[in-house]
This record gives sequence, C-alpha cells and structure tokens, in this order.
Amino acid sequence: MLDLRMVPLLIGSLYFRLSPILCAIVILLRGLHGIDLGFYMTLTINGILSIALWIVSPYFMRLKSKYRIICSSFLALIMSLFILLVVLNTSGSAHTLDLYIAYIVIPPLGIAIITYIIEAFEKINTQRKLLIKVEKKEAVEQMGAAISHEIRNPLTSAIGFVELLTREPLDSEKSKQYLAILKDELDLAEKIIQDYLTYSKPITEHTKELNIQEELPIVLKLLQPLANYYSVKIVSDLSSTSLIDGDRAKFQHTFINIIKNNIVSLTDGGVISITTKETKTKILITITSPTTENQMESKVLDTSIDFGIIRNIKGTVRTKRTEQETTYYFTFRKQKTSYIFW
Repeated sequence: MLDLRMVPLLIGSLYFRLSPILCAIVILLRGLHGIDLGFYMTLTINGILSIALWIVSPYFMRLKSKYRIICSSFLALIMSLFILLVVLNTSGSAHTLDLYIAYIVIPPLGIAIITYIIEAFEKINTQRKLLIKVEKKEAVEQMGAAISHEIRNPLTSAIGFVELLTREPLDSEKSKQYLAILKDELDLAEKIIQDYLTYSKPITEHTKELNIQEELPIVLKLLQPLANYYSVKIVSDLSSTSLIDGDRAKFQHTFINIIKNNIVSLTDGGVISITTKETKTKILITITSPTTENQMESKVLDTSIDFGIIRNIKGTVRTKRTEQETTYYFTFRKQKTSYIFW
C-alpha cells in the first residue's frame, strides 16, 4: 500500500498555506478507520506538520523556481523517511526493496514532478503577461504617432482662433462664436488624448457582462486616428445587442491590437470590415481585411497572444486566409437574459 497523502498535503501547504485545513482533513479521514494508536500517531504527526509547514510556506514562496522544486522534494524525502521508520518499528514489515521504493522514491518523485509542472505553468503565465505588456507598448507607440497627427488639426484651428481674438477688436457675438469653436476644438483634442491614455493604462482583471455594440465602437473610435494615418477606411456593421461575459480591458486590448495589426499592414491603404451577428446562443464578430503578401506570416505570429486572450475570456477564434483577404471569426457565448416578472 502506498501512502500518498503527503503529496496534496505538501503541495497545498507550501504553495497555498493550507496546512491547518489539509492536516485536519487527513486526521479526520484517519479517524473514520477507528480511534486507535494509528489515529493518535496521525494526530500528533499532522499537528506538528501543520504548524511547521505554515511557518515554512512564506519562505518557500520566496525561493527561485528550481530551489522550490529541490526544497519540496527534500521535505517529501524527510517525511517519507520518518514514516518509513515508524512503519518498520510498529508494523513489523520486512526490509524489502519494494518497501523502500514505495516510501523513499515514489512520494518525493511525485512531489518533484507536480512542483515542476506548477513552476512550468507559472513561468509560462509570467512570460505571457510580459508578452502582452510588450505587445501593448508597441501598439501604444504606433498609435502615438497617429494620434499626435490627429491632435494637430484641432490644435491648429484653436491657435488660429486665438490669434483672431487677440489681433482684431471683435463684437461680443463674434467673440462668443469664436470662443465656442475654440472650446469645441480643444474638447476634441482632449477627448483623443483621454482615449489614448485610457488604453495606455495597465490591464486589470475584472470580469463583467459586456455589450458588444458598446465596446467595439470604443475600439474603432480609438483606432480611427491610426486608420486615417495609414489611409485605411474602417467599415462596421454592429447589429448584435446581446451581452457576453468577459474582461472589458482584455476585450478592448485584444481587438485594438488585432485591428491595429491589420491597419499597419496596409501600407497602400485599403478597407477593413468589422461585422457582428448573433444566433440564439452565440455572438459572431468578423474582421476582414486585404491580405498583404509580405506580412501573411507575421499576422499569424502577432495575433497568437491575442487569440490566447480571446480563449481565456471563453471565446473561440477561426482564421480564413486567401490571396485577396484575411478574415477572423470570433465566437462568444451569449449571456442569458434575466427577466423580472411583476
């Protein structure tokens, strides 16, 4: 018989600091087999373990990845040796090779494998977050040039009206008219800057119900300066009014980056089409743009992270590419509508 209780006990205690709860569960399960000497031994050993692992856990989490693997395996080996000594001295078991393997090799090896998997997933998740930040920084830099160009127009108009107000004596009505135009131009510039700064903020985790018809226009409005800069026309038909469940910041970031990549690839201009449709259970978002020969491969690479984000917010992605155009199909599960009856 292999006693593998220490595997979840050690993992849960070291990574999540759940040693009091896990040790209590082990003691309770042992108690179901009867209150005898074995139960009291389990009570004593796990009582000490719960305190020891509770103290060790914070120091364990400060270690580097490879040292966490070594440390968890070493703790498992120490526990296995202790349990083996108890078994040999209380049950009269023979000193057989399979007994030593069962207690000294299997549990530490299992702990090492599970710890390695946890650390690998943690490393992948960290690298993925870093890639998202790098990708977003690149998008912000590209959009910055286009937005600065877009802001120049209202600021130029505003400067012109300021000069008119300072050079010529104007009647009250004319001055009010010029000041109103000046305010509108400055408000436009301020709105463009505000949208840009909002997108530049770090992404935070916040899941809520999203209205596609409200979120996509925000994305398209923010990308309009970049589209103008590259002489790209964005055509949209957003007919879906249903809700999906997802993170707003991630949703906007993903679609901004995907559409931005398509805009930047159209060096000679073109048309990008965004449409939404819905069925009884799903919402379909379609993005179509001309395919450029020199960037067919880079489009796939640039959007791989974004596709991963879409899948994380419970969406699916499908790509169809021809020599003439590239189409992305994004499918989301539609949220059920809640009805209130009076």
